[in-house]
Amino acid sequence: MSARPTVAIAGATGNLGAKIAEGFLEQQFRERFLDVIVLARSRSSKAEHLVTQGATLRLYTEDNLKEALTGVDVLINAVGPSGHHFKEALLRSIPGSAVRLYFPSEFGVDHYVHDFPHEEWDAKKAHFRLATELIHGVSVCRVYAGLFLEDSIGPWFGFDTKTGKYEAVGDPAQRTSYTSMHDVGKALAVLASRTADTVPPEMHLSGDSKSMLEIAEIMEANGAGRVEVTHVPLESYKAGVLARPSPTPERYLRFLMGEGKIDHSAEPMGDQNYLLQVVETELTWS
Repeated sequence: MSARPTVAIAGATGNLGAKIAEGFLEQQFRERFLDVIVLARSRSSKAEHLVTQGATLRLYTEDNLKEALTGVDVLINAVGPSGHHFKEALLRSIPGSAVRLYFPSEFGVDHYVHDFPHEEWDAKKAHFRLATELIHGVSVCRVYAGLFLEDSIGPWFGFDTKTGKYEAVGDPAQRTSYTSMHDVGKALAVLASRTADTVPPEMHLSGDSKSMLEIAEIMEANGAGRVEVTHVPLESYKAGVLARPSPTPERYLRFLMGEGKIDHSAEPMGDQNYLLQVVETELTWS
């Protein structure tokens, strides 16, 4: 890659993708890149907003993806769970391009530690297997951020702050890692500005790790009133979820929280925040 690489972000107008793009467009990071390209199917207010912040809009169709990657050194795939077909088409467009560093659409939990199948995570595993077969000479970095801070403190994960009732699956003292989507964007900007062969194949991020008990205390200290924390048995809850599979991950994530499999602060998972902090001392977590 050149001293100042060109990065392209697919899915940059989505919920996560837009925040990733905004991270690259922050002044401290934008100057590290020759260009920050937003790959989009059509013009939209979100895309145009990113252009006003310093991005370049490049429209694509599935028939011209190779042309859309012209001059791109770093490709970030932030396409959501409904776009697996497009993710594969994008991946198949990398061979023969200038891309030397690829970030597949991960950015959530590390599903390689799971002991059960699931449609969404199995599709991500299949995508990575295909990447290892198709794109030789291209560095691939899978970034796991745990749970997104902005989307996770709600009833779907047992946090019903409105009624003052929290329900953990398993031990409510078990910690889980939460990372802001904006911090995912900044972390990717740091990684993408490095030479491809120095980027690790996997990164576990942890904006903060907190237990349900600790989160209840934080909420109480900030005016939520009394929060009662209860729990349900981990094994029976997990067995019930696995007996009734569902395409969405919320119920699975609840028992993974209880199992400690989203805790990037502890062994065996840990985090690699230090790789960002040591090299890039100006990066601070939200």
